[in-house]
Formats: sequence, structure tokens, C-alpha cells
Amino acid sequence: MKEDLKVLLAGELEPQELKLIYKSYNIIGDIAVIRVPEPLKERSKIIAETVMQRHKHIKSVWRQITPVSGDFRLRGLEFLLGERKTVTFHKEHGCIFKVDLEKCYFSPRLSYERMRMARQVQPDEVILNMFAGVGCYSIIIAKHSKPEKIFSIDINPFAIQYMQENIKLNKVEEKVIPVQEDSKKVIEEKLQNMADRILMPLPEKAYEYIDYALLALRPTGGWIHYYDFEHARKDENPIEKIKSKVSEKLQKLGINFEVMVGRIVRPTGPNWYQVVLDLQVEKPC
Repeated sequence: MKEDLKVLLAGELEPQELKLIYKSYNIIGDIAVIRVPEPLKERSKIIAETVMQRHKHIKSVWRQITPVSGDFRLRGLEFLLGERKTVTFHKEHGCIFKVDLEKCYFSPRLSYERMRMARQVQPDEVILNMFAGVGCYSIIIAKHSKPEKIFSIDINPFAIQYMQENIKLNKVEEKVIPVQEDSKKVIEEKLQNMADRILMPLPEKAYEYIDYALLALRPTGGWIHYYDFEHARKDENPIEKIKSKVSEKLQKLGINFEVMVGRIVRPTGPNWYQVVLDLQVEKPC
């Protein structure tokens, strides 16, 4: 189990330094990614050594130096300790994922959410994953439910490369179809009116792509799992703020819908949250 990084470093750093440390860090396969505030940059090696001592299987430690950004959702990484590698194998819910942390987005913190999605899928559904990355949501759904097909789309060619490997590693070739393209374009050209369920696990762009998610749903409607980031003060509810934002857009489009579930997936910073809405949608005749 991962301890609070402040606890791990209690005997290594001064009290005033500990106040600046981020509590959490990521372990992906045998690689650890830590965040070290700039004032403590010179202490990075000590922090990396402490993490490696606690987690004996870790072979490489990197420091995240920029936020996730860009169309490929990448973060800047600085090598700290161990083997200088960014490719690893990560196990989750009985599946295995090969990923290059320098070229593809991956977050172990979405593990619960990925399985939550899989448990909702009904037999023989056609699913469209609009922002599939290396295939985690799609493959976990294919392994733990009984969909007919999952169209797994991503614009990042490196993510598609690893997705294709992961599909083979997990033996879901008959279920998961990788597609390298902007999901707007592929939906307009090939995938209209065919999906029972749409996944939109890219909070930075989901709002912009709602119209295309609706276009991909069957004429009878279906499910949209919508993810977004929201800022909320102590007196505000981030779920309600996202509900209001999405509801206004869908109402303008003349869409009948019901928010069946709204939940905070995880905090992403001071007063910032990642939120998911499970929307049951009826398309207008």
C-alpha cells in the first residue's frame, strides 16, 4: 500500500520542508512518478530514494515537472533515480497494460472508475470510447462484461500503438477495435447512430465533443458517461456545477436526459475536482 509521502519522509526532511511536500504520488508498474515543489528540487534524490526503499519493486523514479497538457495529454518528466526508462507494464483488475509514460497518458488513480464503468455495461452493447488512450477503459470493459464491440478511438499514434499491443496482451481482439483519429471526424464519417454507450474520459475536451457523442448514439438513445473538471469553493458543490453546465447545453439542443449518477472521481488540486455524470439520453425524433 502507498503511504502518505509526508509520512514516508518524516525522518528525512525538515518540518518546514515537509509542509511543502505533496502527499500523493503515482506508481505505474515498476515506475514511480513524484511531484517535488521547486523550492525542494535539490531534495528530489532523497525523496526518490525513500520511495524506492519503501517499494522494492520500483526500478525507476521520475519527477513530474509540468501539468498534463496538449492533445496527447502528456506531462513533462525529469529522471531522478534507477533505470532510465519510461516503458512499463501495469496490472489492474486482472488486465495488463503496456504504456510509455513519456508518450502516452496513463493514470492509476482512475482504477476504480474504470471498473465502475465495466459493471454498468449490459450484454451485447456497442460502446464508443471517444478518448481511449492505451485502451484501459475499453479492455477492462471487454474483460469484465459482455459487449458486442468497443470502438476505441484516440488521436495519439503512440497511444494507438500501445493500445494495439494491450488488446493482444489481454486477448480481446474480437471485442476492441482501435481507431487512430479525432473522434469528431470518425463519428461524422463512420460511426453515427450506432452506439448504446459513449465514454468521454477526457475532461479537457468532453464539453466541446458532446454534440458528437449524441451523434454517435443510436436513434433510440443510450448512455453518455461525461467527465469534466470543475472548481468549487467550500460553499459550492462541483457535481451540481457540472450538472448545471451540461444540462443547459443539452436543453438547448432539445435533448431529453436524466442524470442518473453524479460523483467526484478525484480531487485534482486545491478546490479543483474531476467529476463524472452518467447520463441516460433520449434523442429527439
